[in-house]
Order: sequence, then C-alpha cells, then structure tokens
Amino acid sequence: MPNSGGFGKRAGGVLAAFIRWLELNNWPIRYKYILLFAMIGIVPAVCLGLLIGWAVGATVDKQVNEHTAQLIGNVNESLDNHVSNVQNITYFIAFNPDIQRFLDEGSAAFESEQRLYETKRFLQGFTTLYPEIAGILVVSAKGDYLSNEMYARTDRPLTEEIWYREAVDGKGIFRMLGHPAGRNVTSHANYKDDEVVSAVRAVLDPDTQRPDGVVLIDLKLRVIAETVRDVRLGKSGFLTVVDASGDTIYAPRGNADAAGFSREPLLGADSGVFTEEVQGKRMQLIFQKSSFTGWTTVGVFPLKESVREIRHINAYLVSFVFLLCLLGIAASYYLSHSISRPIVQLASFMRKVEEGNMNIRYISKRQDEVGMLGRSFNTMLAQINRLIGQVGEEQRLKREAELRSLQAHIQPHFLYNTLDTIQWLARKDGAVEAAEVVESLSRLFRIGLSKGKEIVPLQSEIDHIESYLRIQKTRYKDKLNYSIDVEAELPELQVLKIMLQPIVENAIYHGIKERRGPGFIRIRAELEQGRRALLLIVEDDGKGMPADRLDALRRMLDNGALRQDREEPAFAADLNAPSPGSTGGSYGLANVQERLRLSFGEHYGIALESEIGRGTKVTIRHPIIRKEAYAE
Repeated sequence: MPNSGGFGKRAGGVLAAFIRWLELNNWPIRYKYILLFAMIGIVPAVCLGLLIGWAVGATVDKQVNEHTAQLIGNVNESLDNHVSNVQNITYFIAFNPDIQRFLDEGSAAFESEQRLYETKRFLQGFTTLYPEIAGILVVSAKGDYLSNEMYARTDRPLTEEIWYREAVDGKGIFRMLGHPAGRNVTSHANYKDDEVVSAVRAVLDPDTQRPDGVVLIDLKLRVIAETVRDVRLGKSGFLTVVDASGDTIYAPRGNADAAGFSREPLLGADSGVFTEEVQGKRMQLIFQKSSFTGWTTVGVFPLKESVREIRHINAYLVSFVFLLCLLGIAASYYLSHSISRPIVQLASFMRKVEEGNMNIRYISKRQDEVGMLGRSFNTMLAQINRLIGQVGEEQRLKREAELRSLQAHIQPHFLYNTLDTIQWLARKDGAVEAAEVVESLSRLFRIGLSKGKEIVPLQSEIDHIESYLRIQKTRYKDKLNYSIDVEAELPELQVLKIMLQPIVENAIYHGIKERRGPGFIRIRAELEQGRRALLLIVEDDGKGMPADRLDALRRMLDNGALRQDREEPAFAADLNAPSPGSTGGSYGLANVQERLRLSFGEHYGIALESEIGRGTKVTIRHPIIRKEAYAE
C-alpha cells in the first residue's frame, strides 16, 4: 500500500510537470521561435496543399462528369438519328398509295400477283437501304398483314397483339416499344427477342381519324450496340441504355455490373448523377434521357477510376509539401538558434549578477535589439553599482539623523515636565482652574504625540478630545456644553489619532460661536448597522451652513482636495469666518478625509449634514480594527 501511494505521487508529479510544460510561457525562447516559424511557413504550406488538393479533386470530378455527360449526349443524338430514320420510314410507308389501298381494302387491293410483288419490293427496299432494319410489317384494321420478312406464327388475329393496341392508343404518334416479348410474329431471319427493338405507329384515316392499320418495324440491336460500344469510360466503365419503364434496351455482354444498379433514380428525371454500390464496388452513374425516344443512356464507372488522377496529383502535392516542411523546419531551427543564442547568453550573465557578480559585462558588436539590450544591461549594472554606493551613504546619513532625532526627544519630555511643574505650582497657590487647564493641555500634547504612533486606541482619542473640550469649556464657560457617549465594547478598538479634534474645533468656531446663547456638542461612537464599520459622530446645534456651501464642502471632500498651504498643522482649523464663495474651516475636514482614504480606501471617510439654524452633523466612517489584529 505505501508503494502504491508513492507511485500515485510520482504520477501526479509527472502529470503536473507535463501540464506546466504545455504552458507556452514556460517554453524556452528557441522552441517558441521554432513554433512561430512553423506557423508562419509550414502551416500555410500545408493548408495551401490541402486547398489545392481539394480544388483539383473538385475540378477533376467536374470535368469527368461533364465529359461523360457530353459522351452520353452524343450517344443519345446518334440513337435519335437512327430512330428518326425509322420514324420517317413509317411515314413513307403510310403515304404509299398501294399501302393505303391495302389498309382500306385488305388483301383484295392486290388484283394481281404482280401488284403484290411490287408492294413487297417497296417494303424490301427499306431493309436494303437501311441494313439496321430487321423487318417491316404492315397490319390493316381488318387483320390482314403485309411483309416480305415477317409473318404470323398462328392464325390468331394480329390486331389482338399488345403492340398493335399500343400503336392504336398512340393515335398516330410514333412509339419505341423496346424488346418484343411473347408476340405472335416472327421473321425468316429468326431474330431473337433481345436482338431487335420494335417501333410502331398507327396509320389514321385523314377524315375520321380512325386507325386504318399499324406499321411495325424491328430495329436491329446491333445498331445500338455499335453506337454505344465505341464509347469508353475509363478502363472499366461502360454505357447502357434503358427504356422509360426501366427495362434494359442495351447492356454490354458479360458485364455483371450492367444489370446490378438500381433503376429508381432514373425514373422521373431527365438527367443526373448518383453513386451506388454495385456487385460490392462503389460505382458512379451519370444518366441523360432522350426526349425523342424516351430512352435513358447511363454511364457507369468505378469511383476509384475517377479519383486515380486525383491521387496522382495529391501524391505530387504531398511530396512538395513534405519537402517544403522539411526545409521550413531546418530554416526555423537555424533562425531560432541564431536569435535565441545571444538572448540565452545574456540570461546567463543575469544569473551571474543574481549570484552577486556585479562586475560582469556583456561584450558584443551587434546592432540589433539584442545588442541594444546588452548595452542597456551594462548601463543598468553601472547604475546599480552607483545606487548601491548611494544607498550606503544614505544609510549612514540616516543613522546620524536618528541620533539627532533621539537627542531632540528631550524637548517634548522637557515640555511635559514643565507643564507638570506649572500645574503643581498652580494647585499649591490655589489656582485650581488654571491647574486643570494646564493638566488638560499636558494630556492633549501627550496623547497627540502618542510616541509617534498613527493608530491609537479609541479611548485615547476620546481622552484627547475630552482634554481639548475642557480647555475650550474654560474659555467659553456656559456658552459651550458637550457630551461624549461611547458604547461599552468600543474603547478598545483602534483608530487613526486626532480625527475628532479638527471636527470639534470647526463645530465650536463655526457653529457654537456663531449662534446666540449656549450651544451643545454631542460626540458619539457606535457600530454601523450590520457591524461593518465604526461610526464617530459629532453633532452641534450651532448656526449650520447654507446648501451651496454644504455642496461645495461635499465636492471638496469627494475630490480629496486640501488647501495649498500644507505646512499648516492638521489640528489648526481656519478660525476665520468663511468668505463668500470659500469653504473656510475645511482644511481639518479635508485632512481627516485624506488620511482615512489613504489608510483604508474609498469606502471610508466623512459624511456631512447641515441645515441653517439647526446645526451640523459630521459622521466619520472608520473600519473596525481590533487590538489583537493590529500589529504596531
């Protein structure tokens, strides 16, 4: 179990070290430069190679599809020409007078064998001129038929044949029926059903538009095969032709893929491209439908053949990008080393300075930023050496000043002793009131100095202001009355010294002194609601101040503005009456405000409330500082 705990700690340490290494700021500058050059040179090259590969692939695919579609269009055009010839032949046959007479009268139209022979020769002429035609059959509405290559298998009327009814339903429109199947017609050449394609057209009476008969022509599949077979799609691609119902008109012999693809995408669309898995191979199919024949020519070829050229191009691109990356890495390593080497050297000099070697200097003739940094480093060392000497001299002078200050401390002690002597003599002679004033003045000085401390107990601040009020009470007699209320747990709190005296002095000179009759000053110390701060409140029932002067004082306290005369003592408020437009008596307030803000922040300070004839209220918001939390 201890071993597993040690392993866990080691794993955690390795993980933490790895995480620290991943932070970019922890990398050596050489690695950062290598990364920078890689991002500037290699990453764009890779992205450009990928973009070119994608663009070339898309372009090649598009060109292959367009080329295949063009070939299919040419095949459709050739097939349309052959079928158009067949359509024209049906018109020639229908317009022949002998054929028209046959359709009207049947076999009785030929009064002689010679007439019948000439008519058959007429039909035979088409098969001679157009070898792609396997046979021509003309059937009248009465069931008689005429042909020199084709004949009925049985006595069943040919007007009951499916192909005859489809021709009649076409109402004189030429139709391609595809491969014949199960019909009662054969030929002397004995063509198989999959070796011919049938075409029919009904011959209509020009007056009644009733069908007089039907012309049936069998077209040899060899013509279609020769047209389609000469078109090659890559190494293993091929073309196939299907009719409007999806049945195969032509497909290469011995090719299992020709009948394996789905016909649904071909139905209802004139052209398109789709991919499908045929016989376990991914094939791409491009088709285009002929508006004349209704047949659809489909080009089928493996997808791997279409991407073979793309793979060759991508191979060239990968080789080029690889070579470029190799050169980029070598160049980035060389450049990063040339840039980082002087910086590393300068860093080693700095480590030696940290160890205490202040005499080392960076020697280089470089004029770049590193050379400038090295020269600045030398200047800094010279400045540090000079400052070290200066600090040593200042320390010596400081020790001499402390000695003089220690000697000067005799004067306050002499002042305390002298005041105590005056108090003792006054009491000896019976001047009790003078003795109390001297005692209060002595306490005022003693607490005000506080041995140089800025933070004093609240009780000392209260004693200080009480001594000050006793002196003022002796002066103003019954005109000045006061009270001091401090909650029981508060005297031990620590506060800035001499905060209340400037405020009370303002209350006396600008409040009580200006009113008629006796005045009263109330001093309170309490905790803010929620015990978030200590509140020291000074209220008087003196003259008060107008709203404009109150606003001016508040703005002055918010801006932290003190009077330019900084040499005036902090407890010496302006005793003169304020002149119009001034904020007389504000120096003491501003001094307290600035001390509070500098010591404790913007959340603490002085708040003023005043009203003419009703007095003034000054609230000091001070942080709660306990004696055990304050380190003297």
